[in-house]
Amino acid sequence: MTTPEPSPATSARPAASRLPAYERRILGGSALIAAPGLLAAAFMAWSSSSWREADGWVLAAAVIVTALLVRWQRRRLVYPLQSFASLLDALRLGDYSLRGRVGGALDDLVYDINALAERLQQERLQFEESSYLLGKTLAALDNAVLVFDQDTRLRLLNPAAQQLLQADRHQLFGRRAEELGLQPLLDQPSGQLLNHRFAGRSGRFEIRHAPLRTEGRGGRLLVINDVGRVLREEERQAWQRLLRVLGHEVNNSLAPIQSMAGTLATLALRDPLPEDWREDFRNGLELIGHRSGALSRFLASYSRLTRLPPPQRREVALGPLLEKVARLESRLPVTLEAGPALHLMADPDQLEQALINLVRNAAEASLPTRGGVVLRWQAKAERVSIEILDEGEGPPASDNLFVPFFTTKPGGSGIGLALVRQIAEAHDGGVSLLARTNTRGAVATLWLPRPADHP
Repeated sequence: MTTPEPSPATSARPAASRLPAYERRILGGSALIAAPGLLAAAFMAWSSSSWREADGWVLAAAVIVTALLVRWQRRRLVYPLQSFASLLDALRLGDYSLRGRVGGALDDLVYDINALAERLQQERLQFEESSYLLGKTLAALDNAVLVFDQDTRLRLLNPAAQQLLQADRHQLFGRRAEELGLQPLLDQPSGQLLNHRFAGRSGRFEIRHAPLRTEGRGGRLLVINDVGRVLREEERQAWQRLLRVLGHEVNNSLAPIQSMAGTLATLALRDPLPEDWREDFRNGLELIGHRSGALSRFLASYSRLTRLPPPQRREVALGPLLEKVARLESRLPVTLEAGPALHLMADPDQLEQALINLVRNAAEASLPTRGGVVLRWQAKAERVSIEILDEGEGPPASDNLFVPFFTTKPGGSGIGLALVRQIAEAHDGGVSLLARTNTRGAVATLWLPRPADHP
């Protein structure tokens, strides 16, 4: 490998001669200034008819004093410049702690050099803090981050990338992307999802890369996100919630069945049987049948939730559909507020079922408080919002309202809201259940996309 030429900022200081040219110019200039006087004095002494030996000594003394004054003047001029050179050399070498002493004719220059040193010291501190923060941030990321130079040699990676490649840092630095098996990822369009096998693990990854530029040279940033692990974690949490609710519902049915079966078995072993054994057996079997039927209905609801077919979309007039849903609730009157004439592209049967479930929940919440239910709709930008407002006690404080089989109502199946959300999302919409802000009760909002060709 060839050694790169040093840049001007880092090149070595040229070797000094025995007497630098600048100092020679100072000495020469001072000598030229003193030369006319010395020559005049020598000429006058030489041309004088009364030349004495003492005059020679005076002339020699004048020459010596002039030479000393020239040397003294040179030191006065050179010493501050040497100090400035030392300060600038320290700045060049990265030592920003030295300061020049202010005083004299060069105050402005000393002040500017000191200010430059202080500014560079602050910038170095900020750079070190930013580098430390960047290092900590990269170390905390679950995404693998790698930086390559213009020759696709690896120059930076975080611990997540090291784990993904299963190698020590000194084994990875300086190696080309092709040697690491990462060149195909750099050749892919950014944002692609693909299945890939790394030394550390395999799975589904999102690949993102972008160009970089440092010190006038190009480079590449590569970010690898293991989306498979995120999806597996979400799937695990979903299964945990589902199994927790399933276990609760199944235990609610199996516990009394098991208890009653044990009671009837104990009763059947008694000899002689008690006189009212027939009634005890009948009551026990009725309880077992009731709980078995509830469990069967629960599983049937689960089957209906998992077998929801894709929506068969066609044009649906929203106003008449909401009037029909409002009339279906017979336990209390549902107030239907007037709204704009809107048409949706939706499956009318599924949309009607979702609205029936929301209106039924609102009615059940309002019955204990003798409140009312309001059904209204409106168009907002690119979507249509349908709101069902009740005057009950408000929604329970739980994040599991739309989790299948989760319910806070006695005898509830926990299917209604889950089915509503599944229908809404199948229509590219959504649903929410929040507490009302201006009064007691809850507001359920079902929103669907608004067709572009309808007003």
